Amino acid sequence: MTAAPASEVSPPSQHFEVRPFNAPVGAEVVGLDISKPINTEDFTRLHKAHLDHHVLVFRNQQITPQEHIDFSRRFGPLEIHVLHQFQLKNHPEILIVSNIKENGEPIGLGDAGVYWHSDISYKPKPSLGSLLHAQELPSEGGDTLFADQHLAWESLSSELQQRILPLKAEHSYLAKYEELRAKNPWRPKLSQAQIDQVAPAVQPVVRTHPETGRKALFVSEHFTTRIVGLPQEESDALLAELFAHSVKPEFVYRHQWAPHDLVFWDNRSLMHLAAGTPDHLRRRLNRTTIVGDTPF
Repeated sequence: MTAAPASEVSPPSQHFEVRPFNAPVGAEVVGLDISKPINTEDFTRLHKAHLDHHVLVFRNQQITPQEHIDFSRRFGPLEIHVLHQFQLKNHPEILIVSNIKENGEPIGLGDAGVYWHSDISYKPKPSLGSLLHAQELPSEGGDTLFADQHLAWESLSSELQQRILPLKAEHSYLAKYEELRAKNPWRPKLSQAQIDQVAPAVQPVVRTHPETGRKALFVSEHFTTRIVGLPQEESDALLAELFAHSVKPEFVYRHQWAPHDLVFWDNRSLMHLAAGTPDHLRRRLNRTTIVGDTPF
């Protein structure tokens, strides 16, 4: 029998384990090196684990930026973030998330995630998921929290579920931008071209996951500005109620970073929050973001 061409030979399985956390959401992937080729069977297992657990933690991934990008692209096309100032040189798909300054200037977005949010919810096609890779970690602080929005939806009263199910809300990247700019040095003044890239989008208040069919709350304190069609006072009150409910402790996993962690979360299922890093400690991570589809 003639051997198949090398390009057609499937890579060997890496025999990894998926270990759920003792938390409402999340699992650890043990034994997988994403710098090595991943065969179709292993990738299918990974994909299922991501849908089941919503956030996956890959430990000690000593990978290059290009390997980070290549792995991310297995799940879909990648977003180029509007803050081009913080793109990794020669790798525009990577956004630098960092509080470090060089020559007096920030090298990355130092206040990323200070409010609960789902990435890129302000675009017509919000993010499918994001992959954040630890480069330099502080000796204290720097945790990231993830809140399961399927659980948030399912635990609402049936009356409130019926009330919000048909509603839509506006999401805007600019909602808190100037407020954040005024507080710290991390956010540059946006050009008109950048502002044009992030025109507000209207999304369902409750979205249906396109792969699992599960419903999830889809509003956030960072980007959601109003409920369409409601008086402002009523909109503000309803959003405040949903914001408070959506991040209850029983929905949250708190990730404490270890060197070279790669964390991959599903923006269709979760919101996340940066817990904060002391100003005098350095923190740097690289992020890719996968383009999603139109919420329904």
